[in-house]
Amino acid sequence: MKPAIKRIDVKMEELQQALARSRQAPLEDPDYRKLEAAVNTLDYLTELVADKDTTIRHLRQLLLGSSTEKTKDVLQKAGMEPTGGVTEKTPDNGEKQSPGDPQPGHGRNGAEAFRGAKKVAIAHQQLKHGDRCPDCERGNVYGQKEPKVLVRIVGQAPLAATVYSLERLRCGACGQVFTAQEPEGVGPEKYDETAAAMIAQLKYGSGTPFYRLEQLEGQLGIPLPAATQWEIVEEAAEVIRPARDELIRQAAQGEVVHNDDTGMRVLRLAREPSDERKGVFTSGIVSTGQGWKIALYFTGRQHAGENIADVLKHRAEQSSPPIQMCDALSRNMPKLPAGAEILLAKCLAHGRRQFVEVAASFPEQCRYVLEMLGQVYGHDAAARERGLTPEERLRLHQEHSGPVMEQLHGWLEAQFAERKTEPNSGLGKAITYLLRHWKGLTAFLREVGAPLDNNLCERALKRAVLHRKNALFYRTLNGAQVGDLYMSLIHTCQLCGANSFDYLVQLQRHAQELAAQPTEWMPWNYRQTLDRAGV
Repeated sequence: MKPAIKRIDVKMEELQQALARSRQAPLEDPDYRKLEAAVNTLDYLTELVADKDTTIRHLRQLLLGSSTEKTKDVLQKAGMEPTGGVTEKTPDNGEKQSPGDPQPGHGRNGAEAFRGAKKVAIAHQQLKHGDRCPDCERGNVYGQKEPKVLVRIVGQAPLAATVYSLERLRCGACGQVFTAQEPEGVGPEKYDETAAAMIAQLKYGSGTPFYRLEQLEGQLGIPLPAATQWEIVEEAAEVIRPARDELIRQAAQGEVVHNDDTGMRVLRLAREPSDERKGVFTSGIVSTGQGWKIALYFTGRQHAGENIADVLKHRAEQSSPPIQMCDALSRNMPKLPAGAEILLAKCLAHGRRQFVEVAASFPEQCRYVLEMLGQVYGHDAAARERGLTPEERLRLHQEHSGPVMEQLHGWLEAQFAERKTEPNSGLGKAITYLLRHWKGLTAFLREVGAPLDNNLCERALKRAVLHRKNALFYRTLNGAQVGDLYMSLIHTCQLCGANSFDYLVQLQRHAQELAAQPTEWMPWNYRQTLDRAGV
């Protein structure tokens, strides 16, 4: 095995200068180390290229290092330092916090963080409130406001099994057989609602493929074939489908609707003879309203724009036009029926990323753009920290971010008008992107509640990417639709702060009530429904 190669960042100009100096005199030690590093790198890359498992992504990470989009890191990578123009976050007490100051806390989770843990209250074994103090025998003891808390974490199998042996007695005269009564809550079904919920949580919430769970459970002495796991989650999906259908209806009423898609593989996907499309996608749609967020997933041949158009068909006719947030790809734009209207906002982070990618070649110009946009994001962060209403946030952006964006727009136009930038260069293409989509990129200056970027949907799509990374594909379109259903319910629970495992269990146990009144069984209100029923 070759020893690890120490990473040395060397610019091409430095290598050329070292070669030029080598013609006139022997190489000095710094120049020798640079040329040695270049030769070793060439040798290492040659071996990697010969390896059939090496991908372009691996080579890019090796040569360029891990990707980052923070302004400070991007500029430092380009050999520059920020000018300090980015707005700093200021605490409520008015004292500026240094960027290097550690956040308060010790990094451990307190007892209140264990929301899903079983709570056990233990009374004192000898004393109770009002008893005489056994030490001084003068005063009385009273209950402390905060009890001492201990957290005990134990390991257990994801799916456990219990084998019940029911004794059977047979009459010697008549032959009648008498079997012991099974415990309460134990029926003839082998797998209960919690089994389906846990399998779905592991598969579609945490990216654990069926075969890996089969191996784990087999090692723990509980056989659980992958085919059986699929049968369990498929059967449960039919029971809880009304909840997903209600999520679609309510998502159509959202004030802001994010959408995007990512590639996906479906092995057995029947195609119509007239269908010229070859790609398969998983579209992510995140709808936000007053007090709730809904995530939806759709896998198939349709693009994100077509899927969001299908969702918006359920929108009430008297509703005001929603805000759609997406990137500038045409396939994200919905084709709405005549008379329908939508307010289009485009992702500012995508426009910013154009400059991040060319910062090494155009450091001064990119620093200006990144720091101007950094001020806008600083104002948006301040609005969140202060808990501003959407109307107050709009006024803040119009007052503080509006002049910044106007100045940036003038600078962008001047780059072409004064021939400072070649339009076909990397910087020119980044500038063209911003100018071409300026109206959508600045929707946050005109529309109440318009977000700056589509990061909310990008994060939601990571759940589909996690499935693609671990399970690689769906076998059939039906399997993809089952996965979309569970991902929609699980990620919506995450966005609403609900316990997704408990939610899936309760949906199965109250399937009849769910089918009758699905609006009462949403992730943000199902616990209230259970409380009213006394469950």
